[in-house]
Amino acid sequence: MSALKIRRSVRAIVLDEEDRILLCRFTLPKTAGAVVWAAPGGGVESGESAFAALRRELLEEVGLAIDADPPHVWHQRVEAADHAPGYDGVVNDYFLVRTESFRPRGTLADEELVDENISGFRWWPPQEIAAYRGPELFSPRDLATPLVALIDHGIPAQVVELGL
Repeated sequence: MSALKIRRSVRAIVLDEEDRILLCRFTLPKTAGAVVWAAPGGGVESGESAFAALRRELLEEVGLAIDADPPHVWHQRVEAADHAPGYDGVVNDYFLVRTESFRPRGTLADEELVDENISGFRWWPPQEIAAYRGPELFSPRDLATPLVALIDHGIPAQVVELGL
């Protein structure tokens, strides 16, 4: 039995002064154009630290530069061949970044964002995520629950394990 090929990724829970979360709108062509709203971030490259990857991804995708190493708050492991092309699954480590609201515009050109399947950005209030009943998905699917807990109770004593 061979070992699973898992993609290691980092994501930022970017919260503004109104406790809204910045999410990227991913349009997934391999799943008939399904839309998933997820935190900005991406893969950790070989030899790269999690924090270096987080800094790079935030700058590329949304144009946010961070200096300090933010706290690690959530961990998610998804084993599914269709979740990350070329992999048997993904591990997402989420870090909390507080900032003032800004208009997302990273260093990636529009064509590069399309190549990353990113089709937009939005600041979401947690209550809108909890109340949303449309066809688009969130990652994790129950994003509102851990998000509200993080906002209400602050940085957890231990990293919170997330489901799909």
